[in-house]
Amino acid sequence: MRTTAFGGGFEEFLASSETIDCDHPAVKRLAAQVRRQTELQTIRAAYETVRDRYPHSYDIGAEEVSVSASDVIRHGHGICFAKSHLLAAVLRACGIPAALCYQRLRYSDDDPGRTCLHGLNAVWLDDSQRWHRVDPRGNKPGIDASFDPQCERLAYNVRTELGERDYLERHAEPVGCVADALRTSKTVRELDSKLPADLTREWVG
Repeated sequence: MRTTAFGGGFEEFLASSETIDCDHPAVKRLAAQVRRQTELQTIRAAYETVRDRYPHSYDIGAEEVSVSASDVIRHGHGICFAKSHLLAAVLRACGIPAALCYQRLRYSDDDPGRTCLHGLNAVWLDDSQRWHRVDPRGNKPGIDASFDPQCERLAYNVRTELGERDYLERHAEPVGCVADALRTSKTVRELDSKLPADLTREWVG
């Protein structure tokens, strides 16, 4: 799997795949709905649509596990990883390079010894010739991730003093531990028990 931290070619960040299925008819229809006159307007519309129209599975107590972008549309929800897959697919369907990014976060302040990965996106801003991270997880009390092309406004601010970490790499496809956890979980409850702790440990099913 190729990743990049500092730019490079965009082909892999525009490609369709089983998970980032930007060629799926449902994804194409959503892309058509969010496409605007300018690229920046399209990015904002795509981001806000994925963030707000498709709730985080945890927030609504859903049980179905969404893996691919089209799964999120079909089920109407997804956890952070799946929602980042949808945003990447919609942007790619609009011809805008989009990547997957990760953070390592403390799972819960009530369980300080456990960490888990969190999925978000990076999108290429052509006007300013740079990658910009956005987080379509979905807002709720305590989380307000608005779209601001001048400043990253993510769902979670990493607390390095608690062992949390921002991973700077941009991935064209979901990392193996995330893909495995999603694809082998029959319910969101099962998936919650399989969330990868970070990018450096192999996930064991």
